[in-house]
Amino acid sequence: MPPRSSPTPRQQRLGVELRKLRERAGLSAAEAASMLGVDRAKVSSIETGRVGLSAERVRAIACQYDCADQALIDALAAMTGRRTHRWWEEYQGVLPTGFLDLAELEHHAVKLRTSQTATLPGLLQTADHARALFQQAVPELPPHELEHRVSHCMKRQVVLDRDQPLEYTAIIHEAALRMQFGGKAVVRAQLRHIAEMGERDHITVLVLPFEAGAFPGPGQTVLYAFGPVPQLDTVQLDAAHGLAFLDAEAQLGKYRSILDRLESLALEASESRDFIHHVAKTL
Repeated sequence: MPPRSSPTPRQQRLGVELRKLRERAGLSAAEAASMLGVDRAKVSSIETGRVGLSAERVRAIACQYDCADQALIDALAAMTGRRTHRWWEEYQGVLPTGFLDLAELEHHAVKLRTSQTATLPGLLQTADHARALFQQAVPELPPHELEHRVSHCMKRQVVLDRDQPLEYTAIIHEAALRMQFGGKAVVRAQLRHIAEMGERDHITVLVLPFEAGAFPGPGQTVLYAFGPVPQLDTVQLDAAHGLAFLDAEAQLGKYRSILDRLESLALEASESRDFIHHVAKTL
């Protein structure tokens, strides 16, 4: 299989985790290459996600690296091969690759937590609200790309509607609730939708009111995606240049703590629903 020119974050992550296994085994890249019967360049390509691997190959590498964590090995084996053709592939070459990577991250996650300060979570947006939001892009999006972004946003929401929906917790600051993207009618419909979604058993919507005061990470949108094992958790952050994906242990710990702190400051779920309805009525 020829090397990939642009591996996806999921493919890169598999390589990173295999590198971590090698380093825990106390092996240099050269030693690993000798043990695996390949050249050192091949080891480098594996660890950067540029070479595709079969599940059997990953299990063999983990065995050579003396990994005894079967749950982690199984999870890594499930990450192998080419990116399976899913709904988001229809946007290949149409939207920035970060949009595809985000959809793939959400699809494979076992649980999601997010915090939003200025905007509302994409998985809870109505089409009208999403359209109003994307209309503020700089530079201005051409009409066809704007509609592609709206449809992509709506299709992402399938993770909350499938037979085994994700457990989803959204912490939303009052400021985001009061932003009037699209005008009052659009905002009222959007807020009613969020309150209704929060009534589902697997969805928790928590409001962080102005009166809560200071809080960590102000202004930052954080998505914490739980993997099948803790080692495969991922944080996604919005940035001016695109989406950023973080997976270092210290980074994961930092954002877990931030989300825990925000959740402790937020209103309870039932109070949050009442608060959202109140904001909708007072617009």
